[in-house]
Amino acid sequence: MKHLSILFVLLSAFLSAQKLQVVDSETGKPIANARIILSDQLVYTNEDGFAPVDNTYKDFEISATGFKKEKIKNFSSVIKLQPVFKDIEEVKIVSVDIKKLFEDVSKNYHKRYYDEPSLYDVVMKHKYFDNNKLHFMAITEVKLWSRKNWYDYKDGYNKRYDDILQMQLNNVKYLKKNNSDSIFFAKTAEFSHEELGNYFFNYELNRNIQNIKFHKTKYSGTLISEEGDEQSISFKIKTERGTNVEGNIKYNKADKVITFFQANYIMDDLPVEKKVSTDGREFDYKYGQATLTYDFYKKDGVYVPALTRFESDNYTMFYKDETHVKKSMREIIYNTFTKSDKKGLDPKVDFNKSIWLNVPVKDDKESTVLLSKEEQEFINVK
Repeated sequence: MKHLSILFVLLSAFLSAQKLQVVDSETGKPIANARIILSDQLVYTNEDGFAPVDNTYKDFEISATGFKKEKIKNFSSVIKLQPVFKDIEEVKIVSVDIKKLFEDVSKNYHKRYYDEPSLYDVVMKHKYFDNNKLHFMAITEVKLWSRKNWYDYKDGYNKRYDDILQMQLNNVKYLKKNNSDSIFFAKTAEFSHEELGNYFFNYELNRNIQNIKFHKTKYSGTLISEEGDEQSISFKIKTERGTNVEGNIKYNKADKVITFFQANYIMDDLPVEKKVSTDGREFDYKYGQATLTYDFYKKDGVYVPALTRFESDNYTMFYKDETHVKKSMREIIYNTFTKSDKKGLDPKVDFNKSIWLNVPVKDDKESTVLLSKEEQEFINVK
């Protein structure tokens, strides 16, 4: 028994050394989605504030929305980040013309973001909830190739998706689905123009520009804080059609680049629609909220993607006497970046079927997947 106790202590010490936690210095609460730039890769903290960083790493950078960026000299199992400011009344509020800012970034997109063929090691995560209960989760390591790092509308409309983006499915770390928890999970097999577009920031940027240009649209931008060349800006867009957008960005005024973008689409006021599921069932569909997030970092003098995330919440489906409130998340973390060629990947994912139905190509690289408590509990349930 004594030997078992010693083994448990040693094992616990080893496991704790394989991760660090990022917390709020004032409240002690975990900070989710904190970005950590290491010497050889990039990772993010999970919902519990943990990231797969072991004690061999030194001299790395941690940043999170609403907190001051920190340069870490030596490894620590707990990293505390300071909030950007304590009292909003102390900050001078300055208006920002977001229409002009968005249009300038869009017009000069090719100059300010890397636009040549590139290859990434990414972790892709999909989660679906029904009535607040997780019923599907898939986490896989993928090689992702992009010809231009931006969405080409001409290729997209003509469904030449492989000329824009290619994936190679590698290690499927977790894949679990509880069919009984969700009725309306069926979808068409065809990969859509918009679905691919959401992978790219220029697609989302142009969507907001078009929203601003709609008749009678009201919009505003506000400078919230400024640290060096980095500005934090919040914005609001209200269209006559009933779509409201509230978001925030980080803008590097020296490079004239949006380094972080998050937009929350509030669509509760849109009318209920009649829909038919792929298996022929008629139901009522009510829109909720959708949040799109894009994060970039500067590597070797160019701006490349760090993260993209698409979240939906409170989408409600009414079928006979049943009510299903839906929530989902698709996240891509770009662990590594390499300049590539125009050849693409072989083999590659067939977008005409679910990514999970493609045959994986095994890759022996070290995994960066770290489950949250909620995800681990879902996997553990028989």
